Amino acid sequence: MEQNQNQNVLAYVETAGGKPVNVGLELLTLARTIADAAGQKVTAALIGSGLDEAAQRVAALGADKVVVVDDPAYTAFSMDEYTGVLEQLVKDEKPAVFLMGNTLQGKGIVPRLAARFESGCVADVTAVSAQDGAVRWTTPRFGGTVLAEEVIENSAVQFATVRTGAFPKPEAAQNTAPVEKKTVLVPADSIRTKIREAVKELTESVNLEDADVIVSGGRGMGSAENFKLVEELAALLGGVVGATRPAIEEGWVSRAHQVGQSGKIVAPKLYIACGISGATQHVSGMSSSGFVVAINKDEDAAIFDVANVGIIGDAVKVIPAMIEEIRKAKAEV
Repeated sequence: MEQNQNQNVLAYVETAGGKPVNVGLELLTLARTIADAAGQKVTAALIGSGLDEAAQRVAALGADKVVVVDDPAYTAFSMDEYTGVLEQLVKDEKPAVFLMGNTLQGKGIVPRLAARFESGCVADVTAVSAQDGAVRWTTPRFGGTVLAEEVIENSAVQFATVRTGAFPKPEAAQNTAPVEKKTVLVPADSIRTKIREAVKELTESVNLEDADVIVSGGRGMGSAENFKLVEELAALLGGVVGATRPAIEEGWVSRAHQVGQSGKIVAPKLYIACGISGATQHVSGMSSSGFVVAINKDEDAAIFDVANVGIIGDAVKVIPAMIEEIRKAKAEV
């Protein structure tokens, strides 16, 4: 497709249980950065059912317009239906850029949209450089060890998925954006799958993506008993427990706690890595953390390369000392 004069940024704010997910709000910050650099406007879009509260929240975060497709038919996520709705919204809004979180939904929808519009697509964006309408997208490669800068050329719409935690949530704006409700019907013959029933997952629910503090343990913790120290430290700090794949495979904690390439991508304010060597697969999932403390008895461990503070020592001995000092500090307050 030849490039056209599309003049806005369309950001799809994904929701869960009627509430915007973190990355959905975070990409509004990116949308504003791109739009301001080109003198464009930001349109936020939501799809689902019972979204009045979510729409008002998004409207207060700096978008110029909020478009809501609120219909009981879209209560449960369907790849075919949501892709069809977003395809119609792209046709209606004619954006220069379309943004969505690099979630399971985003990984499925955005490439489909790019193909339908014969346009370019970048995935897992962590930074951008925008000037005069030209956007350079930064994306991690090889588990985050290499950063690539990509440019999408000769595309009517630039499609991108955005990494969770790569951008801050926007501050409340002075003005509230108008909310426009739309009805979008997806042709029945384009729906190849049908949701018969949605059953809540019975596994443990762990909200790693939204946590401000994460304390993670790796194989270096040595045993399930020792891993309880990680859990104790996390509880003391009001944080969430994370883990590496080896710790999970040892059976010390459930897979819901996995941080890394094959687990959750996180960006807490504080990340404490206990007995973690720093394999690329794990580091790629936590490298966007605000402040990293690493504890490992191997002074050459790769985890120290991404740590703000490194403690060389056995985590099984260091953590109890940390717990004791934190308790003392809390008692003095």
